[in-house]
Amino acid sequence: MSSPPAYPGIRISGCWALRAEGSNAESLDRLLPPVGAGRSPRKRTTSQCKSEPPLLRTSKRTIYTAGRPPWYNEHGTQSKEAFAIGLGGGSASGKTTVARMIIEALDVPWVVLLSMDSFYKVLTKQQQEQAAHNNFNFDHPDAFDFDLIVSTLKKLKQGKSVKVPIYDFTTHSRKKDWKTLYGANVIIFEGIMAFADKTLLELLDMKIFVDTDSDIRLVRRLRRDISERGRDIEGVIKQYNKFVKPAFDQYIQPTMRVADIVVPRGSGNTVAIDLIVQHVHSQLEERELSVRAALASAHQCHPLPRTLSVLKSTPQVRGMHTIIRDKETSRDEFIFYSKRLMRLLIEHALSFLPFQDCVVQTPQGQDYAGKCYGGKQITGVSILRAGETMEPALRAVCKDVRIGTILIQTNQLTGEPELHYLRLPKDISDDHVILMDCTVSTGAAAMMAVRVLLDHDVPEDKIFLLSLLMAEMGVHSVAYAFPRVRIITTAVDKRVNDLFRIIPGIGNFGDRYFGTDAVPDGSDEEEVASTS
Repeated sequence: MSSPPAYPGIRISGCWALRAEGSNAESLDRLLPPVGAGRSPRKRTTSQCKSEPPLLRTSKRTIYTAGRPPWYNEHGTQSKEAFAIGLGGGSASGKTTVARMIIEALDVPWVVLLSMDSFYKVLTKQQQEQAAHNNFNFDHPDAFDFDLIVSTLKKLKQGKSVKVPIYDFTTHSRKKDWKTLYGANVIIFEGIMAFADKTLLELLDMKIFVDTDSDIRLVRRLRRDISERGRDIEGVIKQYNKFVKPAFDQYIQPTMRVADIVVPRGSGNTVAIDLIVQHVHSQLEERELSVRAALASAHQCHPLPRTLSVLKSTPQVRGMHTIIRDKETSRDEFIFYSKRLMRLLIEHALSFLPFQDCVVQTPQGQDYAGKCYGGKQITGVSILRAGETMEPALRAVCKDVRIGTILIQTNQLTGEPELHYLRLPKDISDDHVILMDCTVSTGAAAMMAVRVLLDHDVPEDKIFLLSLLMAEMGVHSVAYAFPRVRIITTAVDKRVNDLFRIIPGIGNFGDRYFGTDAVPDGSDEEEVASTS
């Protein structure tokens, strides 16, 4: 910041330290302000969605209406990295509380909070014994796996899926299970050594140092370690004097000079937090993309790509299309003939999977030279809600197939697709993935779904996009962005109207299949639930 801001502040080593007025406390307990003191209640923001009225509520999960807008361009490549905020400061300075207050005040979807505490190195047997007697220095840079931190943050900034270790402070060890995080608009990385590595510093777009009085930090550490981590008071004080305080003086406090903003008193400094939030909002506005508009004007008037395979238009196939396209067709007939087409489409798609030669013996004791599937596993992923209607057909022909789901909605204000929810099987990167949506017009939702799979390390040539009906625009959009994705459909229509509806089209497939009322301004693809 090159000029003094319009708030109470003092200059510290090239950055502005933000402070708010307040009286001195008379005891250590009174020095510990309640979280959010002096702030009006705000809507809560989770790691993947903000707290709006939920779109869908079940016994196991809630799917919210706030989604992640495109983080890639019409070429399918990432053009918008997540905004990464680093939060440094001494142990128990209130970094996590400040991070949560920033998340709450940001009120934007898809915010990831990444704690440095998850990245302690795996201890040797000797180090485990030292830790059990409070003789291991967890406040030294060597205690952290910086290589894993850097690689994890890089992948998160690129929108990719990462696995984060879960650390058990009671046993001083990593748990067997790791948690999976996927992408973000904003990443908040907090930890005592957040600014101690040069490579890590280069990944942070904003660096905030939380500066809290040492007496307050000691009281907080005593409370936390005794109540949450099962330590005794003598052990905590011993560790504090031997490792924590010297490490703060030697490694942590000097990193204050690299911070963009210093926040005295942590969570009590609401002025600083509000200013930080304003800056992050301005950065996010600069990174907004308009993917759907670009798709509408790109890649048109070209021959259909070689990666496209259209089911042969036999009299039977054309007859079923005639029935499901007829606006007078009853819902029961629409469902029946749609299911027949889906089964044919799935059977046709399976012929593109890799097969290898194999020999079996028949009941007559003779060898038969046949073929068997040459991959590891097949996973189906449906784009909700219409895509899930294709799941029974896939299950009918693929034994033990795994199923994942992706919910993509069109933002009615921006016209852009937004990712709201996903559930993918573990280790999906090893599978051939059949991506299912019933209609594809512009290709916007299909591209987002493919991008999600790529971010989960699924190879592009192992993705098969299946749809009952596609517009030429959607075919071109997907094929141009992802030239190795196999596109398989039963028919391709030439045009898309001003509302991005396929012409002549089927109509709103989801409404006709599920018997719901049509959305006046929705597209063919999933009314507001997905607009490919």
